[in-house]
Amino acid sequence: MPAAMPGSSPSTAGASPGESLEGAIDRIVFQNPENGWTVARFQLDGSSRVVTLVGELPGVLAGTMLRVSGRFAEDPRYGTQFQVATFTPLDPGTLDGIERYLGSGLVKGIGARLARRIVETFGAGTLAVLDEEPGRIARVPGVGKRRAKRLAQAWSEQRRTRQAMIFLQGHGLSPAFATRVLQQYGVAAPALVRENPYRLALDVPGIGFRTADRIARGLGVGADAPERAAAGALQALSELSAQGHVAYPRDRFAREAGARFEIEPAAMEDAVGRLAARGDLVLEHDPELGPCVYPPKLFEAECAAARRVRELLARPVAPLLADPGIAFAAVEEAGLVRLAPLQKEALAAALGEKLLIVTGGPGVGKTTIVRGLLAVLEGHGREALLAAPTGRAAKRLAGATGRPAQTIHRLLEYSPKGDAFQRNAKEPLAADYVVIDETSMVDVVLFGHLLEAVPDEAQLLLVGDADQLPSVGPGAVLRDLLASGVVPAVRLTEVFRQAAESLIVQNAHRINEGQMPRLDDPDAAADFFFVEREEPAAAAQAVCELVRERIPRRFGFDPATDVQVLAPMHRGDVGTVALNAALQQALNPDGARLEGITERFRCGDKVMQLRNDYQREVFNGDIGRVLSADPEERTLAVDFDGRVVTYAAGDVEDLQLAYACSVHKAQGSEYPAVVLPLCTQHFPMLQRNLLYTAVTRGRKLVVVVGSRRALALAVQNGQTRERFTGLARRLRTDLD
Repeated sequence: MPAAMPGSSPSTAGASPGESLEGAIDRIVFQNPENGWTVARFQLDGSSRVVTLVGELPGVLAGTMLRVSGRFAEDPRYGTQFQVATFTPLDPGTLDGIERYLGSGLVKGIGARLARRIVETFGAGTLAVLDEEPGRIARVPGVGKRRAKRLAQAWSEQRRTRQAMIFLQGHGLSPAFATRVLQQYGVAAPALVRENPYRLALDVPGIGFRTADRIARGLGVGADAPERAAAGALQALSELSAQGHVAYPRDRFAREAGARFEIEPAAMEDAVGRLAARGDLVLEHDPELGPCVYPPKLFEAECAAARRVRELLARPVAPLLADPGIAFAAVEEAGLVRLAPLQKEALAAALGEKLLIVTGGPGVGKTTIVRGLLAVLEGHGREALLAAPTGRAAKRLAGATGRPAQTIHRLLEYSPKGDAFQRNAKEPLAADYVVIDETSMVDVVLFGHLLEAVPDEAQLLLVGDADQLPSVGPGAVLRDLLASGVVPAVRLTEVFRQAAESLIVQNAHRINEGQMPRLDDPDAAADFFFVEREEPAAAAQAVCELVRERIPRRFGFDPATDVQVLAPMHRGDVGTVALNAALQQALNPDGARLEGITERFRCGDKVMQLRNDYQREVFNGDIGRVLSADPEERTLAVDFDGRVVTYAAGDVEDLQLAYACSVHKAQGSEYPAVVLPLCTQHFPMLQRNLLYTAVTRGRKLVVVVGSRRALALAVQNGQTRERFTGLARRLRTDLD
């Protein structure tokens, strides 16, 4: 049994190096190739004592001599372990050690047998020969000049790699991050980092400006160095993109980015000019905002999207039906529904426009339009493709229409290896019509790729609720398309009778109009409730009681599969982190521990996939349940709606507990029952569109838990978080 939790995140990366040991790796018990997390038996130098090392030791093999720093700690199950903070490779001091070192596989081309012959030939001077006179290796029996040259090159590469690792760790990088730097730059890493340490923040995932800045200070780079201002500007631009901005006003950018990184606005302005000159950012004048700063990738995506929308709108549409009334009659005869006037307008536009947006809130019949459109298209032999931004949204679309639907990434045949879409302008989609649901979730980069793959002769229908939260990624595509005024759109407003009977639907529309939801109406349908709790701790307790006992007892919902807790924030007493821990204990207290794989989950836990994984065919937002674990194979099995998916220990980071999730993560999904904690603690996120989005996720039941003041603040705050984008302007000005 291994002597640690090898699948868990490396918890010792920040361990204080209070003690130092020297010795040789006797045996690797476990090593995660993804992050270097290692469990090893370590023979102390000059002693018969063997200790267990745990920590980040990427690339270390049996026989490797090391100096490790860290501390001893007692594990309740595995006993005494030495938790490694840093390590330094050493040259072995004995003939046996040299032989094991060379034969460990560390140097390409030298195995155990050749290592023995080399040591027999050169003895204690073996390493000096390899360093100073590598050509002499040709004297070893069985090694000719050509092979000696290859081995000399491999030895030199290995030594330079080791020196680079020592250099990087010496400047405060953990072994895992040092390995990432080496993967990025190779053995040239020390020279490149000395030349400009701030490039680390731009090139190496996980290393931010603060880390690069610390290394720069250690190398003697001044606080007023131009490279520092440039790196700060690019870091700030990246953070703004992560907040949803495509662009940012230049004057605000210089002021705010300068304050964030303690750089004078004038120095930041100079940095922006230099970065623009070399193409690392784009400057463009906006008639309303003035000069704006763009990341090049987002600038190109926005321009390409605007250009492609113009191209599509300029192409004529061959009318499918001379009289749309024929389509209305066909839809009604098929028993789909009796179409209201606005629905007829939307269906006629969907048949006649090259590009159309259909938007509106819950219960207004958006899905009816899609179903009617598909029925007409199929009746005339037209091929339609359906897609949505997430896996759960695609499943909802398929269930509502009875036709296959997929994620946009799968529709465009995304290839993880090449980080590219196989469907594009050269290889467009094979379709007469493309329908995209939940368009509010589509960011500007994905939208650009989608438009590129739509055939010139095809029509495109974008369906979504413009009043929901915008996409997690940069941009506000649906909002901008509507605001441009140049893309045909139909906004459905009539709430149909069956939907109007639902208090969920009524309150969603009231919230969207800035009115308080109805909370105390005994005559209303029993599908929307408010449970008042002023204090966050009391609200969290009430959430657990509702999910575990009250909702299942009264409504018969399964607490794990039918009830979803949505929270505005991750932190705090009623954030997703704390609620997940509490709900895990409330709903799955006796679940078997997954020792050797992860400490975060138990068998039976509800988990969510955090990113699209096309290898396993699980997608961002998919919810499953942990079935079992294999401690020997170090794998985890998760059931996603009857399909079992296996995760290696190193891939478990793609999952998180899903008893509670953020409102953003729930976009595009519906649940039988939703519980929403809403407290003044959530003040930064108390916005009308967030509350509206959360309420519209519940299909049969919504329970809001918290304070009336927090609820009122959310309803009154109609100001959405500002996002600077240019798509609407580009469409307006370029089409004038």
